[in-house]
This record gives sequence, C-alpha cells and structure tokens, in this order.
Amino acid sequence: MPGRSAATGVFAYGAAAGLAADLLLGDPRRGHPVAAFGRTAGAVEKLLWHDHRGWGALHTALCAGGTAALGALAARTVRGRRTASIALTAASVWAVVGGTTLGREARAVGEALSAGDLDTARERLPHLCGRDPHSLDGPAMARAVVESVAENTSDAVVGALVWGAVAGVPGLVGFRAVNTLDAMVGHKSPRYRRFGWASARLDDLAGWPGARLTAVLATVAGGDPRGAVRAWRADAAEHPSPNAGPVEASFAGALGVRLGGTLSYGGRVEHRPVLNGEGRDVDVADIERAVRLSRRVTGLTLAACVGGRLVMGAIKRRRI
Repeated sequence: MPGRSAATGVFAYGAAAGLAADLLLGDPRRGHPVAAFGRTAGAVEKLLWHDHRGWGALHTALCAGGTAALGALAARTVRGRRTASIALTAASVWAVVGGTTLGREARAVGEALSAGDLDTARERLPHLCGRDPHSLDGPAMARAVVESVAENTSDAVVGALVWGAVAGVPGLVGFRAVNTLDAMVGHKSPRYRRFGWASARLDDLAGWPGARLTAVLATVAGGDPRGAVRAWRADAAEHPSPNAGPVEASFAGALGVRLGGTLSYGGRVEHRPVLNGEGRDVDVADIERAVRLSRRVTGLTLAACVGGRLVMGAIKRRRI
C-alpha cells in the first residue's frame, strides 16, 4: 500500500537525519527534552509518592503514557505532510538518542586515564554510570566505561530506533520516557523498591527487543563473532539484568575482554558474574574500541529497522 511505503520513507529519512544531527551536534546544550521530562516526572512523583506498587504504577502510566500520547498528537498534527513528518521524526530521534554524547563522555574518561589523571577520570565517570568512582582504580574505571558504552548503546540508541520503527514518533518518545523513569525510580533503594517496581518492569519489557538486536549486531560488527556468541550463550543469563546481560556479554566477547565482577553503587557492593571469563582484563585502549563498535552497531540498527519495515510491508501487501 502507498501509505505504508510512505510511512517507511518518513521513518527512514527522519531517522537518518536525526542520527546525523546527533553525530554533528550531540545532545542539545540547553532545554533538552529528556531533562524537561525528568523534571516533570520528578514533580509528579512528589505528588504521588507512596511506598506502594499501585501508586508507582500510576506514576509510570501518567509519565510514560502521557509522553507517548503527546508524541501521537504531534504525529497526527503533521500527518499527510511528508516534509513535516520527516522533520518531526528527525527532531524526535535527535532528542532521544545519545550516541555521540555517550562516545564523548567515554573518551573523556579514557583520555584522563591515559594521562594518569585519576581524579579527572573519577569526576567524569558519573556522567556515564552510577557507580561510586572513589572505590575504583584505573583498570576498574576502564571496565566500567566499556560496560556503560555497551549497555547505553542499547538503552540510548538501539532501543529507541526499534520502537521508532514499530510505532513512529510515539514509540521513540515513549521508549525514552520509560528508560528515563527506570533510571529515576527503578533502582532497588528503600524509597523506590515498591514505588519504582512498575517502571523497572516496564523498562525490562520495552528494552527486550533492542537489547537482543544490540547483542546480535555487536556479534556481527565486532572483531570476534564466535567469541561474542560464546560469551552471550554462556554468561548473559547470569547477569541480574535480563537486558544488560546479553548486551554486555556480546560486547565482551566481541572485544575479547572480561567484564563483570565486583562493583559498588552508592556504597552498596554487588558481586556480579564475570562475562567472557576467557577474555583479558580491560585496558584504556578498549574504551575507544568499544565506542567504535557502538557506532557500527548504530549504523546497522538503522539499516535493520528500515529493512524490517520494508519486509513487513511486503508481507502485508501479499496478504491483501
């Protein structure tokens, strides 16, 4: 049908333009939509917070559902206008993906580690992950950066594009809302163990397809496909996160390094399983290798999403 073909074209051109904007400009310097969403979600939390799953589910429904509804309204407003629809898709992709900023922050920590400046590295590490930087030495920070690049390739890029391919602008902004809520309230602290339960479970569900696609593409684009598959099959299920496990394991195998082990979040020590135990310890040079792998995965994701839409469109046309 022409309508489906046109919609695929809108997504393809809009997503490509949005990724190009991210590559050239990075995240918006001021007035970032994700930051605005975070402030709004925080205000809603102040009104609704109770130590109860039901109130947390309401918070998730209002924040994530409301964001997806606004995306749907915006898409409906420009429906039938090809240029405007492409521009809206491009702006949405630029707002929700964060591949360039991810690479920039990872490289900043890597440069500090290469210079032996551990204090600067510890200052920059919280831009990437929530670990306690003061408990980490240089090699441990390098490992944390590689793990963060792997996980955020799925969360900040691939997952959003997958849902954009499935549901357009509402899928793009809805996925980012869900992922942001999980980062805000989904962790197992005393305050959020019950209130954040719905956000954490919804993030697991929404992130499932993007995490598997990330793992597949990291296997294809990495330097050791067999090692990536072996680490994914052997170790991913042992990770406490159903989505981070496949992603980090496949990156570990593709890069030939060993990830996982003991880490600390806000003074809370966790002993995570080792991923790709046959690999070597992470060194600083692996940060750049991880960033480059992330970039290759991003390009392949765009191709896979556009190709997937074309295949599904062809299947539907045959059934009509």
